[in-house]
Amino acid sequence: MIRPELRPWAETVAALAATAFGIWVFSLGGFILWPVGTLIAGASAIWALDARRRMRFHSNASAPGVVELDEGAIRYLSPDRVLGGEIPLRDLSEIRLMRLNERRHWRLKSLDGQALLIPVEAKGAEGLASAFAALPGVDMGRIANALSSDGPAIQTLWTRTDRPRLT
Repeated sequence: MIRPELRPWAETVAALAATAFGIWVFSLGGFILWPVGTLIAGASAIWALDARRRMRFHSNASAPGVVELDEGAIRYLSPDRVLGGEIPLRDLSEIRLMRLNERRHWRLKSLDGQALLIPVEAKGAEGLASAFAALPGVDMGRIANALSSDGPAIQTLWTRTDRPRLT
């Protein structure tokens, strides 16, 4: 029903429509509708901002491999056995965005020093937005801006400041 090129915008448009509805409720006036309209418009505006940031994670899945998020772990299944792997979110210590061979990759580093390279255009990579958002102190705006621009070849986007003990 929605054209394929417009599908990534669907959630953002729905959030903006909900924001407009909240503004309309606010415009009806009164001591009850003003706070209700403000609440609806505010929550919907935050939803729209989040949807717009997550939209930058969508790609056409042109890179090899599949990304899975399962039970608090990021798993990359690569056709090349050397490149695939898994990192639990609790063990993630660093996120970098790198450009290798004219293709951008996420470089995820674990607390024990292992690294996992995931192409940004891999199938399922848009799910990384929700995984990254769960990390302590992550700036999703910074990550979204790095995805939308051609910045340096290597950008460190997040580093864990609280070092959990390995057991």
